[in-house]
Amino acid sequence: MSRLVLPIAALLTVAATAAEAHTGVGTVNGLAYGFAHPLGGVDHVLVMVAVGLFAAHLGGRALWLAPLAFVSMMVVGGAFGMAGVGLPFVEIGIGLSVVILGLAVASGLHLPTAGAMALVGFFAMFHGHAHGAEMPETASGLAYAAGFVLATASLHVLGIGLGLAIGRMGEAFGQRALQVTGSAIALAGIAVLAGHL
Repeated sequence: MSRLVLPIAALLTVAATAAEAHTGVGTVNGLAYGFAHPLGGVDHVLVMVAVGLFAAHLGGRALWLAPLAFVSMMVVGGAFGMAGVGLPFVEIGIGLSVVILGLAVASGLHLPTAGAMALVGFFAMFHGHAHGAEMPETASGLAYAAGFVLATASLHVLGIGLGLAIGRMGEAFGQRALQVTGSAIALAGIAVLAGHL
């Protein structure tokens, strides 16, 4: 397992530096454009999967409340972005979210459900703002928002499924797999941040 750490980290770091997270996706509008937007950047994909992994690690009510908090606050951030309300340091906040949530997964951080909801909800504002600010003028705001909410929820479910599967691998191996995965996510976040600092 330890032999995989360096190649995985290198791959994610290279992928993160090449990410074009906030660019248009062809000429699609509405639901399809909104769905494609979070999938267009490795930073968004990694943090949304990390939220699912973190929720699966915490278990209990956090399994669904942490992702729900992310989606809810992302919608709020998206509404601000669509309305043209500024939010400072959006790209840095997105990069930090990848690092912090990757480290939370890697370290096996235990937070009360409310703390986990606050942590992921804070970072969700930045992701939502980026999605909302880049909505094409010709797109329906409601359809666009539904698209990025659906994509985000799907990535959370993917992360939860991955986290639950890792949890079934046995305590020692599962813990190691989470450490490797979380570390790789955090390293990718550092690469994202390096591109915006």
